Amino acid sequence: MTLGTADESGAPWVSPVYFVAAAGYREFYWASKTDTAHSRNLAVRSGLSIVIFDSRVPVYQGRAVFLKAVGEELSGADLTTGLEVYNGPSVSRGISRLEREDVEGSAAYRLYRATVSEHFTLDPAGHDLRVPVTF
Repeated sequence: MTLGTADESGAPWVSPVYFVAAAGYREFYWASKTDTAHSRNLAVRSGLSIVIFDSRVPVYQGRAVFLKAVGEELSGADLTTGLEVYNGPSVSRGISRLEREDVEGSAAYRLYRATVSEHFTLDPAGHDLRVPVTF
């Protein structure tokens, strides 16, 4: 997925990250270094946008989902739950298992969660219109 964040002045930044989806595609988890632009941006502005798409499809054949969300660094009980969610499919995909010590204290990485408030796709007729996705 690609995260869209903004710094304290509102300057935008986008970043691709490996993610795990949960809670009926209403929560998305990823691990990032604390010194990356998107991690620094989330520390000052929690609002973010997300786009998820398959880049392997032929040109003009792709579909994407666009999300509005709030992002946060996880700690406490939320971190415990987040690690369980993240490690579930990650390990079977060859991604190293994360432990608390990998994302706490002096570790370079943190675990983050985006909680989605709105899901959109684009009008399949090719118009630049947002179409809400309901579950």
